[in-house]
Amino acid sequence: MNTLIASIAVIASFSIAANAFSGHPAGNTENQSFSKSKKTLELYVYNQLPHETIYCKGTFEGKEITDPNGFYSDKYKKRAKRLEWEHVVPAENFGRAYPAWRNGDAMCITKKGKRYKGRRCATKVSKDYRYMQADLYNLYPSIGTVNALRSNYRYGMVEGESLGNCLMTIQDRKAEPPNYAKGVVARVALYFDAVYPKYTLSDSQRQLFNAWDGLYPVTELECKRSKIIEGIQGNVNPITSAGCK
Repeated sequence: MNTLIASIAVIASFSIAANAFSGHPAGNTENQSFSKSKKTLELYVYNQLPHETIYCKGTFEGKEITDPNGFYSDKYKKRAKRLEWEHVVPAENFGRAYPAWRNGDAMCITKKGKRYKGRRCATKVSKDYRYMQADLYNLYPSIGTVNALRSNYRYGMVEGESLGNCLMTIQDRKAEPPNYAKGVVARVALYFDAVYPKYTLSDSQRQLFNAWDGLYPVTELECKRSKIIEGIQGNVNPITSAGCK
């Protein structure tokens, strides 16, 4: 009897999960171009939102950081005044799931006959990868230097110095965002884990993001951004929308 009840509970949980994601595409199926996504964010998303970067709350206009809000680093100085669109879930972290990224492909050969792999190859041969790379929910404005320093490092709790007055800490191949950004990055990562079969969080990362999601609830501004993207991209981030009124 206990086994039967447990089985019914499992089936019910799968049914609830399936219903939660029914009625909308699983992930981005609208746009395959990362370049187009950056232009879309600039012209049609952030024309309705404050021009602030995700980690440091630096301000920007066009492709330029106009006020870094106290951010400082002595590394990657040439990118300090450059606005970049950061993949919260790094492209490499989901790109490695594709054979073309890891091993290359017969289509990935230069005119000089040299084979290549990595992001360039995955972009060329995989439509599914291109959809993930261009997903608007995963792209946030960032100071170029911060984007470079964060690299493809996982989020976590970090002991170390912040970047000037910007409370982003990067140490030992881990990055801890300021508290006001922790809920945002958590809901993006949980969204990717929920809608893209090629991306799976580790148990420790899922536990961390669930904690951040609970500790730092969805804000009105985050809901507004999500709703704008839903109208453009055609799919819902169910993790964020669950916390919106």
